[in-house]
Amino acid sequence: MTKKIDDWHDDVPDNNANEEDDEIIWVSKSEIKRDAEALKDLGAEMVDLGNNSLDKLPLDEDLRDAINLAQKIKKEGRRRQMQLIGKMLRSRDIEPIQTALDKLKNRHNQQVSLFHKLEILRDRLVEEGDDVIPSVLDLYPEADRQQLRALIRNAQKEKAANKPPKSYRQIFQYLRELAEGQG
Repeated sequence: MTKKIDDWHDDVPDNNANEEDDEIIWVSKSEIKRDAEALKDLGAEMVDLGNNSLDKLPLDEDLRDAINLAQKIKKEGRRRQMQLIGKMLRSRDIEPIQTALDKLKNRHNQQVSLFHKLEILRDRLVEEGDDVIPSVLDLYPEADRQQLRALIRNAQKEKAANKPPKSYRQIFQYLRELAEGQG
């Protein structure tokens, strides 16, 4: 039995039809390792958080228990527990966890920035005295001018006498309370 040319054509697979079915995305071993390492790093970040911060993350009970255990373990056991946490994260949607963690970090960065601004304002108050009080009242209209003046005067006396900076710290505390009252 001999085949005609047209019959041979029917036996050859059509590559274009199979390309759509066989779209396999190849991932290199290195990329898999990088992803696994990133998940371990995410787990390590969560292990370093305190309980109040962990409560703000959307964690299931198993993952939370694994993190709590890692916080208690030391040395080699901790390393293995971190690997387990990374492995557990591979089977979970980490997007909500990462988003909540980013919000926590941003809140921390904002607080550090606010504290830095308050420290600068406190230093100006102690150095320049009553001349800076109007700018504080512009920022915080509910501030008590007399209380600020007394704190500034006491801080200047403490500084001149080389005494512990009690009033200096009280100025910062007062400014922080005013700032938190606005937020």
